[in-house]
Amino acid sequence: MSFVNIISAIGNNSSMYPLIVRDCGIEIPTKVGMTYYQNRSDKYIAYLGARERFFDEYAVSAVWLGGVPAIGKLADYLIKKCGFNPEISSKLYKEEALQGIKYNIEKFRDKAPKEVAELEKALKQGEKYRKCLAGKFIAQTVIPTILMGWIIPKAIFKWTAYSKNKHNQKCKENDTFVKSNVENTKEKPAQPSFKGINIGSLAELSNLEKLIITDTGYLAGRVATARKRNEAYDIGFRIGGMMYLNYLFPKQLEKVLDFSSEKLLKTNMDIDVKLLADGEFLTSVKDGALELPKSSNPKDLIEFIDNNPSSKFTKYANEYEKIKMLNEQTRDPRAYVDFKALGKFRDSLENFTKMAKNGTTDIELSQNIVKFAKKAKRVKYATILSNVIITSSLLAIGLPKLQFKFREWITGSKLEPGIIN
Repeated sequence: MSFVNIISAIGNNSSMYPLIVRDCGIEIPTKVGMTYYQNRSDKYIAYLGARERFFDEYAVSAVWLGGVPAIGKLADYLIKKCGFNPEISSKLYKEEALQGIKYNIEKFRDKAPKEVAELEKALKQGEKYRKCLAGKFIAQTVIPTILMGWIIPKAIFKWTAYSKNKHNQKCKENDTFVKSNVENTKEKPAQPSFKGINIGSLAELSNLEKLIITDTGYLAGRVATARKRNEAYDIGFRIGGMMYLNYLFPKQLEKVLDFSSEKLLKTNMDIDVKLLADGEFLTSVKDGALELPKSSNPKDLIEFIDNNPSSKFTKYANEYEKIKMLNEQTRDPRAYVDFKALGKFRDSLENFTKMAKNGTTDIELSQNIVKFAKKAKRVKYATILSNVIITSSLLAIGLPKLQFKFREWITGSKLEPGIIN
């Protein structure tokens, strides 16, 4: 993967890539070190706390970042075994003016007969297909939640209790210290309930959105399995802060950085950095070959794409996952089109073209577009890396320090509340 692709991936705060970089590469190693340092007044507690944090964080990350996609692939395989194509969007069951299962069947009957046959089966057996999608959603959220919220912490707590017991026996100390902690973990946690939730409608959520739901269950599980009340407060504060910094703050910061950069440097920030480095795209802008839909109105967008499948705009919309093409001539009738995202993409291309051409003559145009793209790319690099550094610093250093202050305020001690007496 090239440097541009890496920057593009970690700059997409609607994907999982920034989470992987922040979580595994920066946040966890720093938090393990800070946990040891916070408990340094008791070296054995510091060792146990750092060990718990290390194995807990990496085990949870493995489930958190790998579990949802892996279970999704397994679920897709099983859905195919049931005779359905999991690529059919359940959102198409809601018929709209420009798309829907019935609408797409009629529109693409001659262009994509194989895919239309799949749509007809999904329409005929809609209830069965929805149940398959509901099962996929439940598997992708409930299994990781139980692993992260209950099984992993229980296993780590037992390991710590065993180590403490062995340590106490070696030192010939009274074992009541261990018994009190073990007894506090006997209460059975309440199982997550999904009554009243339309699970089938949640099947179209992205992996990132499913992670948010999983993290909510993770928070509930960790609080429920806490060894002491003070530990529950400590964990709740930490995971609540982590969820805000992982999911909300990066997007808020991205808006601030992009707005500031565009105003101060007069540089468009809507374009993906990969597109700014694409020579073919820049040439099409320079030559006036980048034809766009008349407007971001859904009718204009979809008519342009279906009537101009070989256009540059259609190509880029497909490449950046705003639409899904079956081939160079036909849009995939099984895929739902998010017209809001597609319209925003169209407007960003138009905005870039206007800003790049602003105040230039035909002679200056070629040089100016390349120069403008390079400037925009440098600024985009800076804002993406700034977002990662600021967010990672808050997750790895700021949040733990705040958590330790909160712990001292609640418990009156700097030591791990779940390990000490």
